[in-house]
Amino acid sequence: MNLIILKQLAILSVFAGIALGLITIIPYISFISFMILLLFLSAFIIVYLKQNDLIGIINIREGCIYGAVIGFVSFIAFSVVYTPVSMLLGWLIPSYTQGFLRFFLNSFGSLIVMFLLMILMAGISALFNGFTGLVTAWVYELITGEKKENNQNNSIDFEIK
Repeated sequence: MNLIILKQLAILSVFAGIALGLITIIPYISFISFMILLLFLSAFIIVYLKQNDLIGIINIREGCIYGAVIGFVSFIAFSVVYTPVSMLLGWLIPSYTQGFLRFFLNSFGSLIVMFLLMILMAGISALFNGFTGLVTAWVYELITGEKKENNQNNSIDFEIK
């Protein structure tokens, strides 16, 4: 595993999670943006990195690991942005239907439950995005016909310009 690529993935995932957290506040777009976050974000980020030649050839195992990292980090960033804004809108606008999170602030135990639910959903997002990253890496292998050899796992396969 290359730590530089993992840092790039984490940074891009944080930005994507923040952006989707802000977009999910809009009521009519919220379901679509949440499903993109939960299911397809790793495919978008891996394709972006491949299109800009920021990562080289990745095998299916690396695609799965990269997808899981993208899913977990992006959902945590999403939760950090979406939860306080949704609670604030739920308090300010009584008809705001997504403001259900305002009920979690009644006690300290509710905050712990909300934190545990965020971690659980981040794990589920990592699982689904790991599978999507696996499929994305497999499709790239299928389309390009390039496979990463077993002895190339520890090599660096990108250029710094």
